[in-house]
Amino acid sequence: MNLNVYLAGQIHDDWREDVKQKAKEKNLPLHFFEPMTNHDRSDDIGEEVLGKQPDAIFKDEAASAINNLRTKVLMQKSDVVIAMFGEDYKQWNAAMDVGSAAALGKPVILIRPSSLHHPAKEMANRSQLVVTNIDQALQALSYIFETE
Repeated sequence: MNLNVYLAGQIHDDWREDVKQKAKEKNLPLHFFEPMTNHDRSDDIGEEVLGKQPDAIFKDEAASAINNLRTKVLMQKSDVVIAMFGEDYKQWNAAMDVGSAAALGKPVILIRPSSLHHPAKEMANRSQLVVTNIDQALQALSYIFETE
């Protein structure tokens, strides 16, 4: 058995690569999906598909529509969602992704530091598991594969 895992949340650091590397080291049979992590590509995709937009707001709206399409398709193909809610960046995407995963009935593992308990409480309530680091999230996924 393999699990498809959607890595949700902010795209401004390399936490996803850390998850993938640690999963590989543990020989976990996981296949990963993720949002577009090339920020410029993510911002420009709307104009690439729909043509030049009249201003920055329309450019953002066009890009958002296509990025949301990508997220929905890839999240629907996933068995579980890992969402990173960290301290360094604004976390609108993480909150949106957890809400979307919950609406799709996808199990969510929320990674967030204890210091962010309060701002992440609604996301925590929608998640099946809340952990404080990547290792705990992968340990929980590895438990799924245990036979005894």
